[in-house]
Amino acid sequence: MSLNIPHFAHAAITRDERGVYTLKIRDAKSLNILASTVTLSLIEALQWVAGQEDARALIIRGSGEKAFIGGANIYEMAELDPEGARAFITRLRRLCNAVMAVPVPTIARIPGFCLGAGMELAAACDIRLGTSAAVFGMPEVRVGIPSVIHALLLPDLIGLGATNWLLLTGETVDAQQALQWGFLQFVCEEGDGALDELVESTVEPIVASGPRAVRAQKTLLQYWNEATVEAGLDRSVDVFGESFTTDEPKRYMAPFVTRKQGQEKK
Repeated sequence: MSLNIPHFAHAAITRDERGVYTLKIRDAKSLNILASTVTLSLIEALQWVAGQEDARALIIRGSGEKAFIGGANIYEMAELDPEGARAFITRLRRLCNAVMAVPVPTIARIPGFCLGAGMELAAACDIRLGTSAAVFGMPEVRVGIPSVIHALLLPDLIGLGATNWLLLTGETVDAQQALQWGFLQFVCEEGDGALDELVESTVEPIVASGPRAVRAQKTLLQYWNEATVEAGLDRSVDVFGESFTTDEPKRYMAPFVTRKQGQEKK
């Protein structure tokens, strides 16, 4: 399939033959720092990917192996006044919201530093995979500001106590601690393409599944997170019924049904 991918100043987008998109942060220093120009470019890129009907999954990564995202641009923040600070953090809020609005599974590929706004962006992804060299932290209080916006996702992801420790101390933790807390889903060793293999082990079953079903499942997961239990159950019934408005369930169930029928005939 030929695809005309737009040029984005700070995002390189690629697509494989399965419809798996990769967004690589570029030209944002060695730690993929989120200056406002970078943030705005990434928002545009994410919104473009979100509109691609052929998309099956999105991998978000930085350039190089030193970092996923090392945080927001401290030099830019140091010059802010209250009005500028609100504008700056609102751009980062829009960025994390743009990640959450992508209608297919989003996977954060984390080889190294994942700090501050980078940890918030990773929290906005559906799945987080890292190497043993990854480092996580919310160091904002160490530079005189609180952790805000999508740090609010952390209590549900890692628990209130872990969130309290992370945000109130400004200290960092290693990949094993992030895994134990539940921030990372899986960890691999550093180097030799192990992280890309780990990412592929997650992507492969996603693209083997029904594309409409996966999109519906992501929408439902987001709704569950915001709704009451009963409202979530009501929506679940509706979404399940809607899944059968096309032949996708029948097509994807056919190999299992055929295998079962063959076993019964023996």
